[in-house]
Amino acid sequence: MKFRLYQALIAFDQLLNAVLFGGWADETMSSAAWRLEQEGRIGGRIARPVIDKLLWFDRDHCRVSYESERDRAQLPPGLREVPASNQIHFHSFSRAKGRTHD
Repeated sequence: MKFRLYQALIAFDQLLNAVLFGGWADETMSSAAWRLEQEGRIGGRIARPVIDKLLWFDRDHCRVSYESERDRAQLPPGLREVPASNQIHFHSFSRAKGRTHD
């Protein structure tokens, strides 16, 4: 039951990130806040400290969330490694759509 609840919370977080903030569908708000702050974007400079303060009990929450996303830790083990052919397709798609944040 804990696993299902945890997965549901991650899915809800990703949904909010995509719908409310126009972020990537598979990225949490915390991960996006860290990434955007590192890019020097105002949204990240505002959101990251707020999220980390709200989740004070989870030290460096946004940074750890970003690292988890980067390492694909939320995916089933069989999907954590991406074949090079898929990476090329993804980047081609994102460039074709004019998305500037990878």
